[in-house]
Amino acid sequence: MAGKIKSVYICEKCGYEAQKWYGCCPSCNEWNTMTEEMRNTAPASQKKAVSSSSARSERLSEISAQDEHRYHTGLKELDRVLGGGIVKGSLVLLSGDPGIGKSTILLQICQFLGNELEILYISGEESAHQIKLRADRLGVDTDNLSVMCETDTQLVAEHIRTEKPGLVIIDSIQTMCIDELQSSPGSVTQVRESTNLLMRAAKSLNIPIFLVGHVNKDGNIAGPKVLEHIVDAVLYFEGERNLSYRILRAVKNRYGSTNEIGVFEMLDRGLSEVENPSLLMISGRPKNTSGSCIACIMEGSRPILAEVQGLVTQTGFGNPRRMTTGFDYNRMSMLLAVLEKRAGYFFGNMDAYINVVGGLKLDEPASDLSVALSLVSSLKDVPVREDVLAFGEIGLGGEIRAVNSCTQRIKEAARLGFTRCIIPKFNLKSVSKELFNEIEIVGVSNIRQAFEALIG
Repeated sequence: MAGKIKSVYICEKCGYEAQKWYGCCPSCNEWNTMTEEMRNTAPASQKKAVSSSSARSERLSEISAQDEHRYHTGLKELDRVLGGGIVKGSLVLLSGDPGIGKSTILLQICQFLGNELEILYISGEESAHQIKLRADRLGVDTDNLSVMCETDTQLVAEHIRTEKPGLVIIDSIQTMCIDELQSSPGSVTQVRESTNLLMRAAKSLNIPIFLVGHVNKDGNIAGPKVLEHIVDAVLYFEGERNLSYRILRAVKNRYGSTNEIGVFEMLDRGLSEVENPSLLMISGRPKNTSGSCIACIMEGSRPILAEVQGLVTQTGFGNPRRMTTGFDYNRMSMLLAVLEKRAGYFFGNMDAYINVVGGLKLDEPASDLSVALSLVSSLKDVPVREDVLAFGEIGLGGEIRAVNSCTQRIKEAARLGFTRCIIPKFNLKSVSKELFNEIEIVGVSNIRQAFEALIG
């Protein structure tokens, strides 16, 4: 007896299933996300029974982890984000805005990995001729790279089991589909089931697979949220379209830290590594201009210096305007309130703007002090010394609180030629005496002390 075909409604955001259509998803409360899909429901008697003898368990002490081997990609920045390289049998999802460099970086690493691995590149968006043109532009000419233009997930999985390549790249997962499913490619069901099928192939054959994922208009990965739970690592490419710099960030990583970032620059020959992002972010600073202060944030184990620009001007409207780029808007509002209440700097009738140069996003509390000092510098129209750096968290009482990794931040400032570093007073206890000979370190306990040390 053939199974019945019935229609179900699935939320594109969270994957919630319902028998009828809803304007608002009952699970995630998103509007107009329920899409209709046809599903073939076979009777229980037709479903394959799993033999009880096929499942067995192993003791954790008997499992060996000594043979772990990571493939280096030839890009140190990518290896850093992955946790040291590509792990065998891992499933990695690479996502980002259109044209940001997802396909470019994956094709670039084929040149290095092709020296020791057979690579299979599955494309559902481009023809083999288009891939060849892009490979010639990027200088990719390895003989161990095979291209397959196919969108049928089952055929791709079967080809992987037959050929057993060393690395597989799927570009992209939203173009893959399974014929047995009635829904269209890119739908919640197709993306989920296709990823599950590829995941089983990766784990059973111990082959690493890269998946390219599209994003929707909100910047989230298109498809069900379960897609991010299935894969082992989720990497995001960030960057502005009008800037040449790209930041690769790990949102999830089962084999490494999620705090590391990789910095790249888009050139005519592809993506190039930026090994010293601090020097890049602070280059081209204006001299003797108020409202500019250097911050130091920690991205994993790497200290990165960034220029914070503040602009305070008389408002021309009834309500003063606040705007931030690269910094949290609500946190800037809090800092303005603290500066008025605790330090006596009045911003009530002033427009305030904050901009982080280079496209970085400062989401660490240690950047509070540099943001506040850039605002005060612009308000007083007093230029900040070019060789001064500041970091610290600001509390609601106006106090400067201690931050972590203070020694690494100071060493990075001294290496780049800064002569004075303003830090929380409590952190002075953890600073080694040798650092005082390399750079002048000033400990401050409140905002006013920090501003006096900044211009002194």
